[in-house]
Amino acid sequence: MGQAVSQRVAIVTGASRGIGRATAQRLAADGRLVVLVARSEGPLGDLRSTIEADGGKAAVRAVDVADRAALAAMVESVAEEFGRIDILVNNAGITRDGLALRMSDEDWDLVLNTNLSSAFVAIRAAARSMMRGKFGRIVNIGSTSGVVGNAGQANYAAAKAGLAGLTKTIARELGSKGITCNLIAPGFIQTDMTDNLPPEVKEHVLSLMAVKRLGVAQDIADAVAYVTSDQAGYLTGQTICVDGGMTMC
Repeated sequence: MGQAVSQRVAIVTGASRGIGRATAQRLAADGRLVVLVARSEGPLGDLRSTIEADGGKAAVRAVDVADRAALAAMVESVAEEFGRIDILVNNAGITRDGLALRMSDEDWDLVLNTNLSSAFVAIRAAARSMMRGKFGRIVNIGSTSGVVGNAGQANYAAAKAGLAGLTKTIARELGSKGITCNLIAPGFIQTDMTDNLPPEVKEHVLSLMAVKRLGVAQDIADAVAYVTSDQAGYLTGQTICVDGGMTMC
């Protein structure tokens, strides 16, 4: 067993870019030792250097979250090395969009395995360490597509809606152990993908929002920071839509 650390240890999947990267940086700035997880180690090394340059602590784990055995082994290795897991942010996800009638079985399975099954596997692997510590904060990153649906995203919306049910069940099963589980559902967040949307699409999206702007990754990171804090122990089983008032779920 490695040397146990006194600070809270957080695992963030899909940490190499976007919401995952911003979340990892925010948690590190709040004093967490952050384990950065993604398929490729290269971008994670750069992020670790950035975090450490800012005075934070980070470790890197390269793993494909769709590989259940590898994911479980990675989570268990974190508990072994650092002596604890306090925070788990299941953020990794992919899209394989297409109308339902044309969607292949392969695209359905890949999205469900990556976006939903991986969260279950990581939670199951991390829960024992959290139970020993009598403290845990589990956050699943969903989407407003899982709340209201979205044409062309049957697989993605189903996976994100499934996360909501998983979140509530884990909250009920582990709440008495000092472990909370919540789902954060981002709306339209500025990314490379949304930057390429036609102006008329952006205008339509903005017309649906009470707050007339697209979100940024930091908006989600700030929400994760609160629900994973020591002060959020009475908040569990909730779907929190961080979407500028687009759905008001």
